Amino acid sequence: MTDIAEILDPPTRAFWSAAAEGRLLVQRCTICGHHQLYPRPFCMACDSTGLTWVEASGLGTVYSCVTVHLPVRDDVPPPYTVGLVEIDEGPRLLARMPDTVAIGDRVAARWRRPDGARPFLFFDEVGEVAQ
Repeated sequence: MTDIAEILDPPTRAFWSAAAEGRLLVQRCTICGHHQLYPRPFCMACDSTGLTWVEASGLGTVYSCVTVHLPVRDDVPPPYTVGLVEIDEGPRLLARMPDTVAIGDRVAARWRRPDGARPFLFFDEVGEVAQ
């Protein structure tokens, strides 16, 4: 079991604290409006240090996906699907998802925290979402 306090360091504290509450945060530049994740001390678009945390919608589009057939961890038996999702705010996130997803599908971010372990992100299908 991983205590969430063990993974809280200054650059990621807000992200993991929100994850423990089931929320997805991304950094937003207060100068140019660029959204980014993973956390950094400066904006990847304009180099500004004026960053704030904002809650993301969690909605996105599957950019790429693959079914894993080889065992990587004892607690995650294959086969399972992993995908790269471009969330509506811009960043792309890698996470587990249902085996039925395809490139271009709309998905929604969810958090799981099995047995009090570190929260992990996965995406669920949401069907057609109005633009």
